[in-house]
Amino acid sequence: MEVRGERECTECGTRWSYFETGSIACPDCGSLRSVGTGERRRHTDAPAELDLTSVLARIDETPLVDLVDEIKAECRTYLRKRGFIRGGDLAPLDDAYLAAAELRHAADVYRRIAGPGGGRADATMGERGPEGATPGVTDDEEWYLTTLLRAADTGERPSTDEVPPRMHEARGLAAAEAVLEYRTDVATHLDGHPDPEASRTLGAIRDRAKRIDALDGDVAPAEADVLVDAAVELGRYLIAGDAEALASARERLS
Repeated sequence: MEVRGERECTECGTRWSYFETGSIACPDCGSLRSVGTGERRRHTDAPAELDLTSVLARIDETPLVDLVDEIKAECRTYLRKRGFIRGGDLAPLDDAYLAAAELRHAADVYRRIAGPGGGRADATMGERGPEGATPGVTDDEEWYLTTLLRAADTGERPSTDEVPPRMHEARGLAAAEAVLEYRTDVATHLDGHPDPEASRTLGAIRDRAKRIDALDGDVAPAEADVLVDAAVELGRYLIAGDAEALASARERLS
């Protein structure tokens, strides 16, 4: 949407930036009576924080399977608020967004693997349970989700070789969905700042993301990361004018 970024409270005269607060309420007196000043600018991002304090406080004493619904809800709330155009300027596809997206999908996969009883894998059964049944959660899968949870505030994610096989889809779906969301704002940015080379690269990124999404994210983590890296580099080109970043993005996609 396009909004007037500077606002002035008609009650107390305080001025503030909507782009920074994401609210029309006066930060000083709380009044909702304010007027916008200055030119209108496109703005899709809102101040947001992934608040997992409550989950982290209980993680050592509560089974992880009992926390996954809360984790998913917090991630969804955070991701809904986020965008990539701030006051008319394109922003990067950042690590915090990617970590929240991966955590949401990892929690969803964890719940499905654990099943109704929240079962753990029996190490004596090997890869398959009785009568060929898929085992419950493994130590590696528990570690993966816990690591994502503890690192969500820093944006740090496990490396590609640390993603357990049954969690590949979480990495893949998170990459595809994050990149498609970013693609929407990049396309909007290009409407006002035409760049044929960037548009062609964006189209290739979209096609790759759609393919991974159609596969329900079931690709090697390295392939998912290549998609993310290409989108990040395209953003760097558009934001900073780094021609090498555009060339790198196109090389990754080829």
